[in-house]
Amino acid sequence: MSTAEAEALLRERGIRPTANRILIAAAIAASDRPLSLTELEDGLDTIDKSGIFRTLEVFKEHHLVHCIEDAGIIRYELCRSHGHDRDDDLHPHFRCEICHRTFCLEGTEIPTVPLPDGFTATGWNYLVKGICPDCK
Repeated sequence: MSTAEAEALLRERGIRPTANRILIAAAIAASDRPLSLTELEDGLDTIDKSGIFRTLEVFKEHHLVHCIEDAGIIRYELCRSHGHDRDDDLHPHFRCEICHRTFCLEGTEIPTVPLPDGFTATGWNYLVKGICPDCK
């Protein structure tokens, strides 16, 4: 993703495009898998961890990224949502138990989980564990 594309994406979601925000959005977009805060920090040596974290919080508020809870680590990926007021980019993920990479399973149906009366879901984390094709 170019700087101009990252800036346009931020503006589209109602986020003021600063230099750091553009770099972080472009880094997340360039990755083929969800990234942890540490992975982003390692790849962006000009921005400290607290700056990356604050930016990710802004991105979450505007539904530009969503989080995946992955073996105790929070990973971030761009939302392909259609608006800045909701996240309609819901899909499961796959974590390889050998290389520890996490993959998006876009286009894979998520099973419906019926909840008992009185329960209200506010989010979910659907993670399949196994061995990826590269590690087989």
